[in-house]
Amino acid sequence: MSIAITGTGSYIPSLVVPNTNFEGHNFLNADGSPFAHDNSVIIHKFKGITGIEERRYAEKNLNTSDIGFLAAEKAIIDAGIDRETLDYIIFAHNFGDVSADNSQSDSLPSLATRVKQHLRIKNPACVAYDLIFGCPGWIQGVIQANAFIKSGIAKKCLVIGGETLSRIVDPHDRDSMIYSDGAGAAIIEKNENSGEILSHASATYTYEEAYYLFFGKSYNKLKDDTKYIKMFGRKIYEFAVTHVPQAMKDCLDESGVAIGDLKKNLHPSGQRKNGRSDYKTFLRSI
Repeated sequence: MSIAITGTGSYIPSLVVPNTNFEGHNFLNADGSPFAHDNSVIIHKFKGITGIEERRYAEKNLNTSDIGFLAAEKAIIDAGIDRETLDYIIFAHNFGDVSADNSQSDSLPSLATRVKQHLRIKNPACVAYDLIFGCPGWIQGVIQANAFIKSGIAKKCLVIGGETLSRIVDPHDRDSMIYSDGAGAAIIEKNENSGEILSHASATYTYEEAYYLFFGKSYNKLKDDTKYIKMFGRKIYEFAVTHVPQAMKDCLDESGVAIGDLKKNLHPSGQRKNGRSDYKTFLRSI
């Protein structure tokens, strides 16, 4: 059975925030003490490690469900399908809708339900639900859509990933420079004339890694009890370089595709010369 990504869409916010925007921040250590170096040194090191020069933040009038809807609309148009024929809408996120200048999460009704309403879909058989799965949530949504279609439960699924992380960052945490906003969406459907999802490798590590990402208070001890996204960046980096290559190998081994056969880009027609596209799903979750 050929199950493929037949349409994609994205929403990239227009508000560009360069690294220089952080020069006036009062960055602190986890214990609240100041850094020994000024912000220009911190920003220079940050760029050297991450390669990040700028990021995008969502406009204040838009929320996660809004930008998810805008990405979904593009994916539906790109796939050329009737939105009323969708069987599932799966929205992967972690923090729900977070209004500008307010770090409180709002996930009721579900973001997928909000997107379905924005799309003006009347079909009650189109099931909309949210998926809370960390950074690889969108990929897990694709895996679930693939399983639904293989089992005969569904024929067409809309999978969305979106977040407005800029609204839940501690301005006193230098890691706040990493986070940004955006949304992407894809139509997954049975399509004999398209490509296929060949394999995936997935795992969840929790024995030591469960709290590498967590919610914590501001590093400014004078602030209130509001909690922000926090992470142990070095541990996450070490985890990624240790485990992700193995996940990729496992995925390739299962697919039967040699690493030397991989291409960075799809064939211009969207197909490989043997008629199969290069869609592969890699997943490693902590």
